[in-house]
This record gives sequence, C-alpha cells and structure tokens, in this order.
Amino acid sequence: QAQLVESGGGLVQAGGSLRLSCAASERTFSQYHMAWFRQAPGKERDFVAHITWSGGSTDYADSVKGRFTISRDNAKNMVYLQMNSLKPEDTAVYYCSAARGLLFRKRTSTYDFWGQGTQVTVSS
Repeated sequence: QAQLVESGGGLVQAGGSLRLSCAASERTFSQYHMAWFRQAPGKERDFVAHITWSGGSTDYADSVKGRFTISRDNAKNMVYLQMNSLKPEDTAVYYCSAARGLLFRKRTSTYDFWGQGTQVTVSS
C-alpha cells in the first residue's frame, strides 16, 4: 500500500511562493497518476492539479492556472507543487493523492491513496 507524505507548507505573505513536496513509498509509484487537492476550513476538498504517470500531461483548477505548477520525478518517487503569486484564498490544507485510473481526475473518489496534508497559510 502506498504511503504519501507531504511537506513544504507554511506561512507566507500574499504574492509569495511555496513549493510543496510529496514523497511516495510505493515502489510502483511511476504507475500512478498524481494530484494535489486542498481543503479550507468548513469547505469541501477541492481539486488543484493533476499529472499523469509519465508527467506528459497536466491539468489545473481554473483558480490556480498560471500560478501553480505540478511536476514529478519518478526516479525519486516525488511529486511537487510550485505555488507562485499566492493569495489569501489559497489558504488550506493541501493533500497529495495517487490513482491508477485517469477518468474523473477532479473527483476525490478517483484516488486510492492520500497523504496526511500540509497547511498553507497566506496572509494579506
């Protein structure tokens, strides 16, 4: 069973940047499509970004397009989320997730494994 561990969260001022990392323990990591979701207090867990197993295709929520970049390094079993031009509304717990399937990539139910989350707080 895959284990995912996020890191890199923290407190940053609006306009700043953070880079989140997700380390996967699964030796077959390269076979999984990966995604980042986020959940603000009192709200549902929302899709942020997705990357296919090869890294050849990415997808983003409209709210983060042009500001966030998802990437992966299969040799290191790592997924990253570079977040630039952060806004207070980006404040949330960010979760890394893994799925074998490719359909419905924006649905939480698609994903087989989840990390414990990392807090991102953007001050105005």
